[in-house]
Amino acid sequence: MNTDINNCCGTERITTALLLAAGTGSRLFPLTKSSPKCLTLVNEKSILARLVTNLKKQGFKRLVIVTGHEQKCIVDYLGDKSGDLNIEYIHSPLYKTTNNIYSLWMAKNIINEPFVLFESDLVLSSTLLDDMVYPDRMAVALMQPWLNGTTVSIDQTNMVTQFQQGTSDSYSDIRYKTVNIYSFSLQSWQAIVKRLNQYIEAGDVNCYYETVFSEMVDSKSLSLNSVSFDHKPWYEIDTIEDLAKAELLFPVPEQKVVRHENSIV
Repeated sequence: MNTDINNCCGTERITTALLLAAGTGSRLFPLTKSSPKCLTLVNEKSILARLVTNLKKQGFKRLVIVTGHEQKCIVDYLGDKSGDLNIEYIHSPLYKTTNNIYSLWMAKNIINEPFVLFESDLVLSSTLLDDMVYPDRMAVALMQPWLNGTTVSIDQTNMVTQFQQGTSDSYSDIRYKTVNIYSFSLQSWQAIVKRLNQYIEAGDVNCYYETVFSEMVDSKSLSLNSVSFDHKPWYEIDTIEDLAKAELLFPVPEQKVVRHENSIV
């Protein structure tokens, strides 16, 4: 996969991020019994603190968080500002009975600019966002036997051509795992909102937003340029086992001065 990124989708840096953090994180229980998944510690620093640090390093100015499970913990932890980063919240009262398609839909009225979409279970190096701060891009990694979940196919120009729900034991084309980081232009976001409205109005609130992205890519109403995360430090934390593996990728730096976790640099 060619990692050179063509700026045809826009050269203006994005400074708004949307974080979906409404889920209960049940597979990380008991760590998430009384705390949201994004506050899970990965070697002394929470997933959320790592994301905020990365966003600030990349020059983001606005962070919108869709909350649900233990929302007060997130609000108390972050407040409404971290340095130059302004933080806003949307609470999803239906978080127990809806999925991420509903969380994304809830941002339709508060975000009216290009943005980068994040899930609340990802840890990664800030440098991986270098190519994600431009519109209409999607982070992917070459599919490996130990990975699972939604995959995509990519053409020779690095454009996403098709989504595949789940994985299979064998397939004829080269597959890439979705990393669940997307960037959208305002035009793409407006088109996505129209499709999201159709799902929500039909009562389809318990599916995944990848279903919408897949349909739009198939109909060519959404174009996404892939950004390779191959052989780079990132991990999706869904289980206790995932957490252990992530801590191997993101160890505590030697000679680190121990600070209180409430400090978000």
